[in-house]
Amino acid sequence: MELVIGKELFDKIVEKGQYSEKDASNIVRQIVSAVEYLHQNGIAHRDLKPENLLSAGDDENEVIKIADFGFSKQFGEEKLVTSCGSPGYVAPEVLTSESYDKSVDMWSVGVIIYILLCGYPPFYADNAPALFKKIMDVKYDFEDPSWDDVSEAAKNLIRHLLVKDPSKRYTAKQCLNDPWVSGSTVGDKQLKLTELKEYQSKRKLA
Repeated sequence: MELVIGKELFDKIVEKGQYSEKDASNIVRQIVSAVEYLHQNGIAHRDLKPENLLSAGDDENEVIKIADFGFSKQFGEEKLVTSCGSPGYVAPEVLTSESYDKSVDMWSVGVIIYILLCGYPPFYADNAPALFKKIMDVKYDFEDPSWDDVSEAAKNLIRHLLVKDPSKRYTAKQCLNDPWVSGSTVGDKQLKLTELKEYQSKRKLA
């Protein structure tokens, strides 16, 4: 296997200390490009989450790589049915034990973008049943002050990814064509890293 000399993406961001919405857009573009490549080749990752995103290189030479294909599956014409993935990142249709398809990866991308921009997950609860209910009800918002500096274009992208109906959720291709991902509507405004630092600390202790 390839040796990736670098760190988990979120660790790298926190260590860097400065981080803008434009940086986030560049990161997301690389992640979604990789997901589109997988989907074009008939593979669903099924466990996209921060610890499975690695960063190699620095600044303009930074390359984001997707790791851990333990849950990945060739989907072909058949529907996927196995309930798998990590609790905070799974799509509603995985939890309801219905069959599902590659669009579950795009839900996970939506969760990752949300965390990248504000530093904490969109769905959080003290126990698994409460967490799953929030996911199935798609209960999240942008009301915390940490969203005040985030553009409407970024929030709009998340609204197209965290969608209960998989057929209405952005595909990887639609995501790449989104103006925020393509970089045409993104500014250099710095994002606060306080919440992300706390999130990383808690995640590593869990």
